[in-house]
Amino acid sequence: MKKFLFTVFISVSFLLKSFADEGMWLPLLLGQQVYSDMVKKGLKLSKEQLYSINKASIKDAIVIFGGGCTGEIVSNQGLIFTNHHCGYDAIANASSVEHNYLRDGFYAKNKGEEIPAKGVSVQFLLSIQDVTTQILDSLKGLSGIERAQRQARVLMNLNSKYSDATQNIEARISSLFKGNQFLVFVYQRYKDVRLVGTPTESIGKFGGDTDNWEWPRHTGDFSVFRVYTNKEGKTADYDAENIPMVPKWFLPVSIKGFKDGDYAMIYGYPGGTNRYETSFGVNQKIDIDNPTLVKLRDMRLKYMFEEMKKDEAVKLQLASSYAGIANYWKFFEGETKQLIKYDVFNQKKKVEAEFATWANGKKEYETIFPEWKTAYENWRPFSKHRVFITEGVFGSPLMAFASSLQQVEIALVQPGKKPSDVKNAIEAASKAREEFLKNENKISDQNIVGDVTKLFYQDVEKSQHPIDFYRAISSVHGELNDEQTFKKYAAFIFKNTFILDDEKWNAFVANPDAIVLQNDPAFAHASAFLVNYQNKYVAKFQQFNIKNNELGRLYLKGILEMDSVKAKKMYPDATFTMRVSYGNVKSYRPRDAVFYDYVCTMSGVLQKYKAKDYEFDLPENLLELAKKKDFGQYIDKQKNDLVISFITTNDITGGNSGSPVLDAQGNLIGLAFDGNYEALSHKIAFDKDLNRTICVDVRYVLWCIDKLGGASNLINELKLVK
Repeated sequence: MKKFLFTVFISVSFLLKSFADEGMWLPLLLGQQVYSDMVKKGLKLSKEQLYSINKASIKDAIVIFGGGCTGEIVSNQGLIFTNHHCGYDAIANASSVEHNYLRDGFYAKNKGEEIPAKGVSVQFLLSIQDVTTQILDSLKGLSGIERAQRQARVLMNLNSKYSDATQNIEARISSLFKGNQFLVFVYQRYKDVRLVGTPTESIGKFGGDTDNWEWPRHTGDFSVFRVYTNKEGKTADYDAENIPMVPKWFLPVSIKGFKDGDYAMIYGYPGGTNRYETSFGVNQKIDIDNPTLVKLRDMRLKYMFEEMKKDEAVKLQLASSYAGIANYWKFFEGETKQLIKYDVFNQKKKVEAEFATWANGKKEYETIFPEWKTAYENWRPFSKHRVFITEGVFGSPLMAFASSLQQVEIALVQPGKKPSDVKNAIEAASKAREEFLKNENKISDQNIVGDVTKLFYQDVEKSQHPIDFYRAISSVHGELNDEQTFKKYAAFIFKNTFILDDEKWNAFVANPDAIVLQNDPAFAHASAFLVNYQNKYVAKFQQFNIKNNELGRLYLKGILEMDSVKAKKMYPDATFTMRVSYGNVKSYRPRDAVFYDYVCTMSGVLQKYKAKDYEFDLPENLLELAKKKDFGQYIDKQKNDLVISFITTNDITGGNSGSPVLDAQGNLIGLAFDGNYEALSHKIAFDKDLNRTICVDVRYVLWCIDKLGGASNLINELKLVK
C-alpha cells in the first residue's frame, strides 16, 4: 500500500470554525482536539483505525461511486452498498420493458447473474499530498485572470505528474479554503462494476417527490453492486473471467440496533458547501438564482411527468433524467425558504462588518467588500439570463443536442477547412444523436421548448433577447402575448428539424452543408440563444467569476489572520474529497409543539401506503410480510417493529449520498441519503439545532435483500454483528 504523504500548510486549528456537530473533516488531518471531541461523543476507535498512513483502515472501505456519490465495501468479495438513487442510472440502463428492474427489483442469487453496470466505475483513494507551497510560489504577484490562467496550467501539469493512465490512477488537486491550500488526491479507478441487487422502485423511491427532503421518511434508498478485478487482483475493464475484488478493508454490518443519543459517524465525499458565502451571494440566491431555477425545473418536471404517467416505456425512458431534475428542484426551493427564515443575509452582514472593522488600514483587505459589492452589481442584471440558458433553453434535450452541432458548423465554415475535420465532426454528431434519440420524448420536450421560449420572453430583460428572434416568431406564428403562439412555434420546430428525421439526417450526413444546418429550425433556435449568450454575456460572467474567486481567497486569508488567536476548531468547505463527520442519532423538535422521533418504522410505511399510487404504492410481498410482522433477525426489539430509517446530527451534503453511517465501533448501521427540509440552507449556513441527516437503516436493507429478495447468498457474505 502506498503511503499518504502530506505536510500541513495551514494549521487545522485555524480553519473553518465548527460548532455543535458541524464539520466535514479531512480524516488525515483530524487533530487531537477533534479526535478528543469524537471520543467524548462516544467513539471507541483509535485514530489509526479511522485513518492510517501505512495500514488498512476504515478509509479503505470508502469509494467514490459513479460520478457523484459515495459507496462502501461490505464484504471480502468486493460487495458495495450505496443508495438506490445513486445506482438509478445503472438500474435503468440495465432495464427494458420486458425486464424492468426499476419496477420489479432484482437480486442476483449467484455471481453469474450479476449484471455489468456499463459506464459505472468506483474509485479508491490511494494517497494525498500537500502541494500548497509549490502552487502558491508559482502564483506570486499574480491576480485576476492572469492568476486564474496560471493556476489552471499548474494544476493541470501537477495532476498529470501524479496520474498514471496505464494503471487507471488519476490525480485531482483540490483547492481548499478558496485557494489558500492545495492537496493532490490520488485515486485508482475500477471499471468492472456489476449490479447485484436493487429493491423495487416503489421501495427505493417510496414517497417520491412528496417525501423528498422530508422527515418522517420511509424510503428504502439502497442498491447493491460488486467491483471486479482481473485474476491478478488489478483494475481491469469488464471481462467475464474477472474475479470479485479482495478489498483492503470492509465494514462489518451491525443488526444490534441503537437508541436516541448514540454515536454516529459518516465517511464519504461531500460535493460542495460555501459556508463563507457573502451577504451579496445570499441575496443573489434568494432574489434571482434559486427562484428562477425552481420555476424552470418545475415546468420541465410537469411536462415530463404528464407523459411518464401515460406509458410504462416512457416512464422508464425518462426516469433517470426526471429523478435528477426533481432532486435539486425541491432542494433549492427549500434552501431559499430557510435562508429567509433564519435571516442568513443579516447574519452574514454582521460577520462582514466585523471583518471590515478589523481590515481597516490593512491594504490587502480593506477594499474587499466595496469591490465585491461592485462585482455583484455589475453581474446582477444578467444573472437571470444565465439561469435561463442553463436550466431553461438547454434544459430541453433537443436544444442541448442542437447546440452541440455548433462544432459541425465550425468545421463546415472555417477557412481552409479539411475534409477530415468535417468527417470527424459529423461522425461525432451522429454518435451523439444516437444516444440523444434513445432518451428523447418528443411530446414532453416540445412542450418544454414552447414554454421556456415564452418564459424567456416574459422574464428576461427585452434588451437581452436575441436580436429579431421574437419578432420573427410573431411574424409567422402569432402575437407574443398569446400562449398558443409559442405552442405553434415549438410544433413547427419538432415537425421540421432534420435532427428528429432519420431520412433528412442521413441526407445531411451524406452531403454536409452549412446552409442546410443553419436553416434547420432546431439548430437555428439553439444557435440564436447560444450565440447571443456567448457574444454578449459569457465574458461578463467570466469577469464576475474571476473577481468573486479572487476576493473570496483574500477574504478567507484575512479571516484566518483575524481569527488565528481565538479560533478553536475549523474545517474546509466540502470539495468532493474524503471527509468524516460525527454526531449522534437524535430526535428533534422542528417547531412549537411538534416532536420528531429518531426512527421511522414499518408501521409508518403501512400508514402511508396507497394502492396503485405513483409515489406510495408497495409490492404485495412487502405488504404480506409486514402485516405478519415477519421481520426475522432484523426486528428492532425496542420498537418491536422493523426500523426503516433514522436521523443523525451529522454534517453532510450532496455527494454523501450512499455514505456509510457507522456506530462507535465502526460497524455499518445505515446509509445516508438525504437532509431535512428545515435545514436546507446547510450548504451556506449549518443549523446546530435543526440539521439532521436522514439514513436508511441497514436492517431494512438486509430485510429487503433477504426476506423480499430471497438473496440469502448476499447476507452470508457479510460480517454481521449481532
